Amino acid sequence: MPATESRFNPTKLYWRNSHAQTIIPTLFRPLPNPRYIREKLETSDGDFIDLDWSKVGSEQLVIVTLGLEGSSMSQYALGITEYFNNHNYDVLAWNFRGCGGEPNRKLASYHSGKSEDLRAVVDAVVAENLYESISLLGISVGGNITLKYLGEQGLDLPTALSSALCASVPCDLGACADELAKRSNWIYMKRFLRRFHEKFKRKSELFPGEISVEGYSEIKTFHQLDDRYTAPINGYRDARHYWDENSSMHFLGEISLPTLILNSADDPFLGPTCYPKKAAAENKHILLEVPKYGGHVGFIERSLKDPTWIEQRALEFF
Repeated sequence: MPATESRFNPTKLYWRNSHAQTIIPTLFRPLPNPRYIREKLETSDGDFIDLDWSKVGSEQLVIVTLGLEGSSMSQYALGITEYFNNHNYDVLAWNFRGCGGEPNRKLASYHSGKSEDLRAVVDAVVAENLYESISLLGISVGGNITLKYLGEQGLDLPTALSSALCASVPCDLGACADELAKRSNWIYMKRFLRRFHEKFKRKSELFPGEISVEGYSEIKTFHQLDDRYTAPINGYRDARHYWDENSSMHFLGEISLPTLILNSADDPFLGPTCYPKKAAAENKHILLEVPKYGGHVGFIERSLKDPTWIEQRALEFF
């Protein structure tokens, strides 16, 4: 479908700053305390995925796929969970391998296009036959994984799946890496590199000889990080090969589920090719919404105490 006009309009000037939208909610948004029930999903390759459920006894479910190094305890995940619980939805926030509080069993944990894990989660939920309607909500990298999964499945999706919303999506992983390499985004890059350093140190202790953090301080960009770690660990030649194979922009044409992509025009993480206007215009199942403001996974309209536009728009769309 053609891109739709967005009604999102921050009421205060400082919410029209992309870095304020990106940083302030992460640090200062009041955190709700949903009652998660942890389930460990065993995978076919001998690993596991941590699933966190928050149930209100509904026949409707939202499956939340999180962002890079996020978890079910991330502020946006907690906000989404509380909001949908309050509107009579059960919520499943699943954690990428190694992001649920304990290391996973394999050398490889997850990557930005590991859609087979989302497929395993969806299939496990559908097999229980508890829900009449299941919606998918993907945030950032979780949005890329969700779109890739939908495109890969095409018309072969479970009938219980009804709709999807993906927000702040790096549809082109290479373009996103290029944006985060810019000097203006050093604070985000530094945070990601610090968190991956901690993860790779743990991996080097669990898999001595297979992975090393020697010289890690020389890594400054995702190009360098993915060249050294992500690509070879997951069977790709290099960073470019990994990005090309896993960018959701290559899978949008096959999506057959009503899907809304919500990417703000001022998102500091996203390059120009992360706004798939042509794909949305050519696929009747895709709706693209590009608000002028919102930052990366921000979308605060008035107050940190209020629901975000992601939460409001997802409920409306679902």
